[in-house]
Amino acid sequence: MGSPPYAEQEAAPVHYDLDAAELAAYLPARDEPDDFDLFWKRTLQEHNEPPSIQLSRVDTGLSTVDTYDVTFAGYGGQPVKAWLVLPTATAGPLPCVVQYVGYGDGRGLAIDHLIWASAGYAHLVMDSRGQGGETGDGPLPPAAGTDADGPPVVRGLRDPAEYYYRRVYVDAVRVVEAARTRPELDAGRIILAGASQGGGIALAAAALLAVPASAVLCDLPFLCHWSRAVRVSDRGPYAEVARYCASHRLPVATVFDTLRYFDGMAFAARCQTPALFSVALMDRVCPPSTVYAAYNHYGGDKRMVVWEFNDHEGGGSHQTSHQLAFLRQLLPSI
Repeated sequence: MGSPPYAEQEAAPVHYDLDAAELAAYLPARDEPDDFDLFWKRTLQEHNEPPSIQLSRVDTGLSTVDTYDVTFAGYGGQPVKAWLVLPTATAGPLPCVVQYVGYGDGRGLAIDHLIWASAGYAHLVMDSRGQGGETGDGPLPPAAGTDADGPPVVRGLRDPAEYYYRRVYVDAVRVVEAARTRPELDAGRIILAGASQGGGIALAAAALLAVPASAVLCDLPFLCHWSRAVRVSDRGPYAEVARYCASHRLPVATVFDTLRYFDGMAFAARCQTPALFSVALMDRVCPPSTVYAAYNHYGGDKRMVVWEFNDHEGGGSHQTSHQLAFLRQLLPSI
């Protein structure tokens, strides 16, 4: 008897984390170090160069948007790339969606980023240093040592001052500060957005900005509740941290002492900006309990959209529809 036609298909993802009721109430204890706020205050003070941003017009062949190749000064004044996409012939200053991208992705092509400009927003897409885009990760701190050539998530993992995401979080703050100097952009209407890694970066930026953003759009955030995520997730960057621990055989405390300075739960608790989150209950890259850990600690007004049968792709364009409606209500002049 032959196999059924679906026999060779990949097995469907299954719920593997806490059940829905447990997730909604999941509020693990935060474990940030006593000097968490001082660490980030000093980090930003060390990298407080005046905001610097340059725009160069790019011809994409499109007639409804104007596109600019952007370079701004990030961590240590190092050049970081971005795209700025504006609706053509729309008077500014415009509210601006600052987007942070997913793990392993660069800023991509300018024509990949059309939705927000089509809705009347400026759209600024930050490259992630050293992750396949056009922005390098260097020069590296002198103590990065043997971890400098590993995957981004483990670079400098033995020391919070040398850890990769310290540089990225400074970039994330600096791009907003630079954007606020541009006459095309409304400094008082900045929206921070991202999925996966981008969502985790958006939480950090929302907490670290001296002048708060207007909204946060946080989908399936990575970089949250590390102590659980590294032990539960079997795919993606959390699993890279687990493999790092296995191959280096460091005391686990060495790794997690660093990661305590970079936990989205701690940043979320310091946020007051209205936020729209999303979670996918079959997500094996960013386990839903880790998303709820950040969401339930979030200090501002918040809403969660749940995608029950989705993995790390989450809600896709359906979630974007929720975001458009959320922002129309929050910023009704759009």
